Amino acid sequence: MPTPPISAAPEAIESWPLPYVDRLDARAAETIDLVVIHCTELPDLAMARDYGERVLYDAGTGNSAHFYVDRDGRVSCFVPPARIAHHTRGYNARSIGIELVNTGRYPDWFDSRRQAMAEPYPDMQIDALSALLRRLAAEYPSLRDIAGHEDLDTAQVAASDDPSLQVFRKRDPGPRFPWARVLAAMPLRRVP
Repeated sequence: MPTPPISAAPEAIESWPLPYVDRLDARAAETIDLVVIHCTELPDLAMARDYGERVLYDAGTGNSAHFYVDRDGRVSCFVPPARIAHHTRGYNARSIGIELVNTGRYPDWFDSRRQAMAEPYPDMQIDALSALLRRLAAEYPSLRDIAGHEDLDTAQVAASDDPSLQVFRKRDPGPRFPWARVLAAMPLRRVP
């Protein structure tokens, strides 16, 4: 696996397209009105990249966000916004997905005893995310809303440690995500 380039500033975006990016459906810029914030719930960008490269669908594509923001503020584009990435059920056609590298509940995502998401988001990462959001809002005039993955996918699944219990399938970006700081730094409104 190639190593992604390192950006010199949070505003820089390094292109690192997934191998199947040309198989993803194209879309018009004016159809994009939502950003969905995720966290990888994986230890590092390399593992997130490996996951994104997995082919999961008959079309030869997989699950991935458009942009990934590492802890050091490096921003990588796995899927250009002109393509529909698979990152949030029911919202892909109209949204841009942004993943923040963060362990979340890794490696026990559905264990009822391990639902706390304790890793904080570093300042460099949040600064880079804020710069990316401002840039996207300027490039896509129809972009008005922002949501967390947990706001849009509220499905529950049986807990891996006790199937009689239910846990949320998605909890990202989680309770440590600084919503007030991010919302104050850019012109998008949070979807309730």
